[in-house]
Amino acid sequence: MITTSSFKTTQSEEIFNAAQNLMPGGVSSPVRAFKSVGGQPIVFDRVNGAYIWDVDGNQYIDYVGTWGPAICGHAHPEVIAALHDALEKGTSFGAPSVLENVLASMVIEAVPSIEMVRFVNSGTEACMAVIRLMRAFTGRDKIIKFAGCYHGHADMLLVQAGSGVATLGLPDSPGVPKSATASTLTATYNDLEGVKSLFEANPDSISGVILEPVVGNSGFITPDAGFLEGLRLLTQEYGALLVFDEVMTGFRIAYGGAQEKFGVTPDLTTLGKVIGGGLPVGAYGGRKDIMSMVAPAGPMYQAGTLSGNPLAMTAGIKTLELLQKPGTYEYLDRITKKLSNGLLQIAKETGHAATGGHISAMFGMFFTSEPVHNYDDAKKSDLAKFSRFHRGMLERGIYLAPSQFEAGFTSLAHTEEDINRTLEAAKEVMSM
Repeated sequence: MITTSSFKTTQSEEIFNAAQNLMPGGVSSPVRAFKSVGGQPIVFDRVNGAYIWDVDGNQYIDYVGTWGPAICGHAHPEVIAALHDALEKGTSFGAPSVLENVLASMVIEAVPSIEMVRFVNSGTEACMAVIRLMRAFTGRDKIIKFAGCYHGHADMLLVQAGSGVATLGLPDSPGVPKSATASTLTATYNDLEGVKSLFEANPDSISGVILEPVVGNSGFITPDAGFLEGLRLLTQEYGALLVFDEVMTGFRIAYGGAQEKFGVTPDLTTLGKVIGGGLPVGAYGGRKDIMSMVAPAGPMYQAGTLSGNPLAMTAGIKTLELLQKPGTYEYLDRITKKLSNGLLQIAKETGHAATGGHISAMFGMFFTSEPVHNYDDAKKSDLAKFSRFHRGMLERGIYLAPSQFEAGFTSLAHTEEDINRTLEAAKEVMSM
């Protein structure tokens, strides 16, 4: 384990300083910056299993997992071997391949709502397309999203978004015209009455509701009892569609995602991260009658040159094969429960107000004494304390998301010893 005396970041700092003259903020995505926790991001050199090595040679236990995809562990040997074989056949076809059929069949078999699926290249693309599909199918323009839920950086969805937007303190984004968000209605997560009021005020103009069934972009927030079920009933009552953004939860909190976990089946689902096995991929799918609207089967246009590319399909297929092995989700739940419960217990013992929890391989902790049911609750957390905690853990070889407003992830590569080391580090940091 890294100690504070051996923690050196000279090369990371040099590389990041140079990067700031080459890329906006020195990063390719805002969530990689350390603006909300202070200091500069470490620059990765390589990853393997549950571990990261930076360019200065420091080793870390990783709880970001490339923001979710590394559920089997980084650079899993079976995934790498499959990719090596696929590389020899070419990196991109721009034409159909049998690999698309294989992964599509696996996704359809696993996810209750999906009868047909379309592959894209990212979660953002999937959410952009599914909004267009909702509107095309219903003939209505308005959508309902929830404050603190992030569905990618498309204009109509960048309203009260969480994730990097929350981290940077930007309620919206310059460059997004009012016309792009005029049809986006925003509700409070876990407030069913608020959603009902929006439907009552717009009974014939709402195409549907999109949400993270378990929020991961305001930190880790679970649905209250009856909330998802209530949304299902409301959308059916008003002839609208229900969309689960399972980019983060899909194949992570259960093999069939949150809809399997909670027994609530939406009309449409977006996926990403895990089904790419670490390569860029996304997907959206749902009922056959709705998906038949998508070109070339129907009139709603959506396309992508690299969609369904053989490398992403190969990595996704192998990852889902690995997840189907007996005991996978039991193991993920056991180690994540130990980590989550341990962190909360240490916080209590060291006099820090904290709340949090986990579902399978997804977890989170807020430095606040009150339960967190929505984004407004999350914003009451002690962000300064989280910043100190994050830095202290980093200096002891534990890599956490550099924001209070992000969930954490475990993987099949994390061991009991990794969890024990993490909790030892947390006790040191919270005792300071």
